[in-house]
Amino acid sequence: MSQRFDYFVIFGEMRTGSNFLEENINRFDGLHCYGEAFNPHFVGHHNTDEMFGIGLAAREADPLKLIEGMKAQTEGLPGFRFFHDHDPRVLEACLPDPRCAKVILTRNPLESYVSRKIAADTGQWRLTDAKHRKEAAKIRFNAEEFETLLAELQTFQITLMHEMQVTGQAGFYIGYEDINDLEVLNGLARFLGCDTPLDDLSTRLKKQNPGGLEDKVANYETMQKALSELDRFDLTRTPNFEPRRGAVVPSYSACARSPILHMPVRGGPLGQVEAWMAAVDGSEPSGLHRGFNQKSLRQWRRQNKGARSFSVVTHPLVRAHRVFCHHILRSEGDGAFTKIRKTLREGYKIPLPEGEPGPEYDTTAHRAAFLAFLKFLKSNLAGQTGVRVDAAWASQSAVIQGFADLGQPDMVLREDQLELGLGQVLEAAGVEARPPLPPFEDEGAILLDAIVDDEIEQAALDAYQRDYLVFGFKRLKNS
Repeated sequence: MSQRFDYFVIFGEMRTGSNFLEENINRFDGLHCYGEAFNPHFVGHHNTDEMFGIGLAAREADPLKLIEGMKAQTEGLPGFRFFHDHDPRVLEACLPDPRCAKVILTRNPLESYVSRKIAADTGQWRLTDAKHRKEAAKIRFNAEEFETLLAELQTFQITLMHEMQVTGQAGFYIGYEDINDLEVLNGLARFLGCDTPLDDLSTRLKKQNPGGLEDKVANYETMQKALSELDRFDLTRTPNFEPRRGAVVPSYSACARSPILHMPVRGGPLGQVEAWMAAVDGSEPSGLHRGFNQKSLRQWRRQNKGARSFSVVTHPLVRAHRVFCHHILRSEGDGAFTKIRKTLREGYKIPLPEGEPGPEYDTTAHRAAFLAFLKFLKSNLAGQTGVRVDAAWASQSAVIQGFADLGQPDMVLREDQLELGLGQVLEAAGVEARPPLPPFEDEGAILLDAIVDDEIEQAALDAYQRDYLVFGFKRLKNS
């Protein structure tokens, strides 16, 4: 046995052939698989509540002790089977560990689902002799139940793949159809460090439910119809090539005294919101808590029990136009993206005036420049330009998703219903004050009204397809 790994994990699911795979792995010299060692209800196998002197309670208190016990008390390479609903603490420990070999066992999820339903109906989960096989009536396919299971399995597989990618690891993938292939099993053993192949496979376990699905499912035609409606190839998925964003904690602000935290989305009514937050406590915007870092944010949350956090999202077209007017159209002054403006004008041929807009910059010129900017945004957010995806125009769904590492906002408010939403924030936080919402002067609102048409609407929809879908925004003319 080579010592490439300290232990191994078979990532499988119920009814994927994991019992058969374990049976054969244990026939290799120096390989030892200890069943579902971290099943919430038993330790290793049914009716077993102890392994290596570690009982169920001790395992629950410190699951990693069991892995250390396996490694210390096994001559050779120990391992276990792990399903998506087993102890997540084990997953967190073994996934990033390059000394843990990963074996990923998969099966057609529909076949697994049907097999699982049959096993549940008959109570027979293993079969060693065909004469003891229990006959089952046909099961009934439940579309909602299957879709829920499918989503759980797919999420688990994506988690495995992503973690191995970011840590530079490779796993051994094996399908249900391959577990009867002697050469594949010998290849798996070599992957685990065993150089002594098997001459044959175990025949002790028998396939429990031979035959086609039409022989096992009572509402077979209903199942076919339900499956035809599943978007197996994710055809309706909105493509998203925008880089992931982190939570920009220093941009957060909190009321001077009230337990209210604003997690801002740039391009929204930030000044209006901060003026309102100051009014809640009768202070000035300069009195808000700012400059958070992760440590001070945690401290604020501990000190403000029952606090509520919120973000504000804006109609994508309104926001894009606001950003265009504030950062791109102006050539100098506070907020002007001077270098990006020059790049857009010279490299992307956006018809911006050379300097500040003058008398010749009329509604027609503004429409042409803004439309070109929207088309640039589509390419920029898809990762097809050399210009950074600035937080000012990043998709709002990506910004809010980036908050997740440090906590999502309790409420996501819409700018067009801001007064209503802020009142709900106050009520949820137990704050009695109800200050009016200060006026907000949007420097580009009148210009947008003058130029919006079907082409402008479509360009915004093309650029921010995900925001329209996630937040349910309609075309501005129909909003």
